[in-house]
Order: sequence, then structure tokens, then C-alpha cells
Amino acid sequence: MTTAKIDLKQYIRNIPDFPKPGILYYDISTLMRNADAWQIAMGRLAAAVAPWAPDMLAAIESRGFLTAAPLASRLGCGLVMLRKPGKLPGGTVSYSYDLEYGSDSLHIQADAIEPGQRVVVMDDLLATGGTLSASVHLLRKVGADVVGAATLIELTGLGGRGRLDIPVKTLLSYDE
Repeated sequence: MTTAKIDLKQYIRNIPDFPKPGILYYDISTLMRNADAWQIAMGRLAAAVAPWAPDMLAAIESRGFLTAAPLASRLGCGLVMLRKPGKLPGGTVSYSYDLEYGSDSLHIQADAIEPGQRVVVMDDLLATGGTLSASVHLLRKVGADVVGAATLIELTGLGGRGRLDIPVKTLLSYDE
């Protein structure tokens, strides 16, 4: 069987009522622990992201780190981390944003991006798009040319893609 025919959804475990009642959680740990499926997923992500010719991948804390690190290695580009407050040493630049219940902020090291560098934002999941949108704003604030975003999973029914003004590539989609 060729890798193009392998359905990666069979490696994603669905966990109802996690982290709270009414939420269906798509668990990527079952994909990551299957070496063949994980290699296929990373190969497909690399093929999706490579045409954007990124200088840098920006990984959103924390599950974005899981996809961005192996992908940066495959693509031969750099990696920067977008983290919660107090997690990065040295000077940082932040961007605060609203969530459904409250607010949050993301930080990047002030010297992590050179103005004009081509950057692709990476996360595991695109749901409502709030965190990805905030990441794009933060990266632009430090001078990045954000050329796209990529995730393993997209929950299409939540409309997150519509909050973004950049191209988005996802490997798997679920109607939520």
C-alpha cells in the first residue's frame, strides 16, 4: 500500500468529555507513538509547507512544538517558540488576546526573527482560530512575513480558518 492511501484518522484517538463535558478531544499521542504513521504525517506536512519556502517555523506552545521541530529538521529551516508568559529567557515581545472565557498572551524572544523572514506558524489543531490569529499578529509585530499556517487537525465547523488572513494547510479535518 502506498503512503498516499493511508488514512491517518485511524491513528487519532477520540476522547469524549475531555478536558470537560461536551468536548470531543482529538488525541494525537496515538498518532505520534506509531512510528510509521508519524513519519507519514510529517512527510505530508513537509510536502504541504515546503512550497511556502519558510526561513523559520513558529511553534505554538506546547503541542505545536511536536510538529514544528521534526518539520524544521526535514525542511532545513529554523524554529522559534511562541510561549506563555515567563517561559522564555531574555527580552521578549508579547501579544495579548481574548479567549471565550478570559484572555491570554503569547511571547517571542525579541531577537528571534529578522525583519522580513518568511515564517510558517505551526500548531496541532485549528479550532476557533484565536491562538493562531494571535500568533500571526505577534509574528508581524516583530517583523515576520507570515506566509502560512499548518496544523495536523482542523475542526472545520468552528470556523477558525475564517479568522486568518493567511493560507492554511491541515492534514485532517473533522466536522465539529
